[in-house]
Amino acid sequence: MKSYQKLATDIPQPTESYAEEESIDGKPPCLRKLSTWWLGVGLLMMVAVLLSGVTMWMFRHMSGSQHEQTPLEKCSAVPEPLRFDCYPERNMVVTKELCESRGCCFIERDQPLRSRSGVPWCFYPPDFPSYTLESLNQTELGMVGLLRRKVKAYYPRDIERLQLSVEFETDTRLHIKITDSTSPRFEVPLEVPQAVKRAENPIYSLEFSKEPFGLLLRRRASGAVLLNTTVAPLIFADQFLQISTILPSKFLYGLGEHRSSFLHSLDWNTLTLWARDVPPMESYNLYGAHPFYLLMEEGGSAHGVFLLNSNAMEVALQPAPALTWRAIGGVLDFYIFLGPDPNMVIQQYQQVIGFPAMPPFWGLGFHLCRWGYGTSNETWQIVKAMRNYQIPQDAQWNDIDYMEGYRDFTFDPEKFDTLPQLVEDLHKHGQYYVMILDPGISSTNPPGSYWPYDEGLRRGIFINTTQGQTLIGQVWPGLTAFPDFSNPDTYQWWLENLNQFHTRIPFDGLWIDMNEPSDFKDGSVDGCSPGELDNPPYVPAVLGGSLSAKTVCASAKQSTSVHYNLHNLYGLMEAKATASALIQIRGKRPLVISRSTFPSQGRYSGHWLGDNMSKWKDMYWSVPGVLSFNLFGIPLVGADICGFSGTTSEELCTRWMQLGAFYPFARNHNTQKEKAQDPVAFSSVARTAMKEVLLTRYALLPFLYTLFHRAHLQGHTVARALFFEFPQDVITYSIDKQFLWGQSLLVTPVLEPGMDSVIGYFPRGVWYDYYTGSSVNSSGESLKMAAPLDHINLHLREGAILPTQKPGSTSWVSSGNPLRLIAALSQNASAWGDLFWDDGESLDTFERGDYSYLVFNVTQNVFTSTVLHANVEATYITVDVLSVYGVREKPSRVTVNGKENPFSYLDNQVLTVSDLNLNLSQGFSIRWL
Repeated sequence: MKSYQKLATDIPQPTESYAEEESIDGKPPCLRKLSTWWLGVGLLMMVAVLLSGVTMWMFRHMSGSQHEQTPLEKCSAVPEPLRFDCYPERNMVVTKELCESRGCCFIERDQPLRSRSGVPWCFYPPDFPSYTLESLNQTELGMVGLLRRKVKAYYPRDIERLQLSVEFETDTRLHIKITDSTSPRFEVPLEVPQAVKRAENPIYSLEFSKEPFGLLLRRRASGAVLLNTTVAPLIFADQFLQISTILPSKFLYGLGEHRSSFLHSLDWNTLTLWARDVPPMESYNLYGAHPFYLLMEEGGSAHGVFLLNSNAMEVALQPAPALTWRAIGGVLDFYIFLGPDPNMVIQQYQQVIGFPAMPPFWGLGFHLCRWGYGTSNETWQIVKAMRNYQIPQDAQWNDIDYMEGYRDFTFDPEKFDTLPQLVEDLHKHGQYYVMILDPGISSTNPPGSYWPYDEGLRRGIFINTTQGQTLIGQVWPGLTAFPDFSNPDTYQWWLENLNQFHTRIPFDGLWIDMNEPSDFKDGSVDGCSPGELDNPPYVPAVLGGSLSAKTVCASAKQSTSVHYNLHNLYGLMEAKATASALIQIRGKRPLVISRSTFPSQGRYSGHWLGDNMSKWKDMYWSVPGVLSFNLFGIPLVGADICGFSGTTSEELCTRWMQLGAFYPFARNHNTQKEKAQDPVAFSSVARTAMKEVLLTRYALLPFLYTLFHRAHLQGHTVARALFFEFPQDVITYSIDKQFLWGQSLLVTPVLEPGMDSVIGYFPRGVWYDYYTGSSVNSSGESLKMAAPLDHINLHLREGAILPTQKPGSTSWVSSGNPLRLIAALSQNASAWGDLFWDDGESLDTFERGDYSYLVFNVTQNVFTSTVLHANVEATYITVDVLSVYGVREKPSRVTVNGKENPFSYLDNQVLTVSDLNLNLSQGFSIRWL
């Protein structure tokens, strides 16, 4: 086999994609003696070598030198950024002997280099043996191939023969799966669309390397290499799967759930995916698992990669730039999305995992909660105080205090004896009630005294030990059993429990917590088995160092598989059961907020970012968190406003309320035994600032609701990173202290203490102050803006029309108020916007046609409202005001449907036409001359 060094300068260039070549006698042209190991990465390699100073190596091979390299020379010639870790095991010292026993290179760096953490001492040599592509045949949708292992791998039960399947599903989506060719393996039971025909004009090409096996994916338009898996060996053992690729740039996003900047660091950074109950902290695996990344390429194109695998895994990033997937089970099942812009990548991803559900309108209002209200009357007093100050609030929540002994489906008959009356009062005021549920079911009650456990035991719906007994852990109620939501029978049991409780407490939404699932006893009260499910040959970098750390045993038995395979799916499965139960109980759109999540979760629930702290840095971390979950197809997301743990300050909470008013899901929540942080707990100055920003949110609800409609229908993001709209502006790639609602509304919060100004970046174009209409024409620059404690900076992008509404104290009150339409003219004096409107709670209103949809346009000094679809709801709404930002000259007159109408015009080029009283269900035009 030729070395890396030789192949880097000795590569024949294919004339066309192997993916499109026909096979001959079952052997396609890609099966050639000469490997294309470094195809597409040769230039990258040479640049890296040059940068590392090894110029003699490059010169020798470019000049055709036949010098036979020694093993040390081969190893030394691999530049540090391209060294792929051959010994990723942690908590052990990797010696030369251990490393070389795997056939790998060992270079112990000298002391000055040792401070550069991350560069592996043990790494794969250029000629490390891997799989060979033995055959490749065309299929109706793509091709299927057979891979054979060349040399036995160093992990137990390595798989000798693998099957490769490639499906060209659409012109922008490619599906690649590698699995055992002889024995079935666990695959994620996710409902994904099946291709029916092969893509006709794919914007990508796929090439293969025979020996060692590798894939090379190119973008046709630019020739950019998006994937190149030949840079390190493919390893496929029963409990260790590894594949690496070079990346075309360093601009990588996604791979959740983690606390980090939105743009990931590639400086030897490892991201672990294993659902874990832990307060958010940097560098550790958190509540959910999302093996999906989006990458911005040079030139502004984007692509995404999704590994459909639910097992524990880690993703190792290195500065080549390169990425390595390591999973400890399942299969390598990749979907690649070619965009080419980032918005399209996310839409294509959601075409596979499913578009998010349409939330109820009230779910977009302001929610209030705390752990520690103590009694239902104390909870009620907060609700009344909010009403007294006329601070908008849609939903009141309760944490586990409401339960009797922390047991699900109960409420404390003494401390929360007036809870039914509280919920009735909320409903009378157009408000809603949400309660928490934990999956752990109390198992220590006298027989016959707790139906959820007794009946669950009778029906056999709990997770079991390896011996077939109910696995007992410990969470809030004490000793607990855990429902197995992979069992269809559990759905009915869950529904019956919720339905019985709903007859006593008619809740409107559900908050499912602790569903990683969390277990205060690692594994169970009896520990876990000594087998390889609980103690696999390789453990990713999980917090606690064990798969059972603060959760149930990986060996635990569930209906469809072992917990080893299903752990990361637990929150998704519970959310699916909970949403289904709510629909059956209430007959309306469900509101479910879940802590643990997995791809496709947006179809059933939203998410909050967990048990954060009342610190300024936590407020900042919430922005990349919200942006990331919009990538993951869960747009209904937010953080606990003002922080969950610790005591907030008035300044921090005011600033956080201003930011939180622009979370797609807005809830203020804090822990017990801390100072209250609801708006009424603060001074009149802070309280007023909080009220004003909530009124701004409520005014924008029609716009926000329309964004969620687009997310539901087409997979758009709601909270959006700036580079989604400005992919040619590289400055936007690292911005995660500002964000957009949709295409149009730029939010620039204050994220530091003691500030009365804020610096925000404005991409090229005209931006209008949301409140005043004053404009700035940016060439792509950072601007300093006044930001007193009672103000958050909001700006409208040129060319946008936003539907807003006179705000009320609840979304129900607001929804009946007149609209104000705001048009922000582009430099050519045009604008566009739309509005989706329905009753806000019925199921499938779009699918049933029971909605209104309007499109707004401005062109040649004429604003038009066109009704494309109408239902009865729109007849109750009027348009009262039109504000047009950027009207350069004062009009002499304004006509509404041909009739003159009074207007006002300000020096900052804002035209306002009031007292319109136009019915939303009928089209209209407004002209200024």
